[in-house]
Amino acid sequence: MEGSPEPSPGSAAPLLIACALGIEKLALRGGDRSGALGPVTVLRTGMGPQNAERAVLAALGGDGPLRNAAVVASGFCAGLAPGMHPGDLVVADETRHAAGATACTDPELMVKAVARAVPGRTVHTGPLIGSDHVVHGHERADLRATGAIAVDMESAATLRGAVSAGPRPVAAVRVVVDAPEHELVRIGTVRGGISAFRVLRAVLPAFFEWHRSLLLPRR
Repeated sequence: MEGSPEPSPGSAAPLLIACALGIEKLALRGGDRSGALGPVTVLRTGMGPQNAERAVLAALGGDGPLRNAAVVASGFCAGLAPGMHPGDLVVADETRHAAGATACTDPELMVKAVARAVPGRTVHTGPLIGSDHVVHGHERADLRATGAIAVDMESAATLRGAVSAGPRPVAAVRVVVDAPEHELVRIGTVRGGISAFRVLRAVLPAFFEWHRSLLLPRR
């Protein structure tokens, strides 16, 4: 587990961005952080739902500086819907796991922020389902039949852990690295992986805009 606190001036409202892979953390740390409202931590949880939930609970637990942090699960995912392409974005309205689902906070705000951060990219909204392994072929079709639009191994566990540690805003934003018509063998070895990396780096300001918007007075 790795965390990288990066304080920003202004309000002390913290934001935790959780990802699984080193390449995801590299992309997220390379993005524009000038719009951050307060301290930002990019946390590498390690792969898989158990590692993700354990790492997030540890980061948010006790009386530490992240105990009230908003949480965004991010990184790469596999698209399930026909017509998806590498580099498309997924903004979850909920994340699903075996025990149920976690609703995301104001996904409409996040969709608008993502569209502004990466203009010209397709943004898909819907349920993001969790898996404990990489899925291929018929498994993708089975998951799509549940209504999910994308799958990854950590988002559902990350948000489940986050809300179990206390009430807080949560979101999940993923970049499609492969899709039904564009399955990849290994991230980072093909053009789709390179495209996804660049989009993940570019989308970071959207997280800050979403975070700021949540703290504005509601009319």
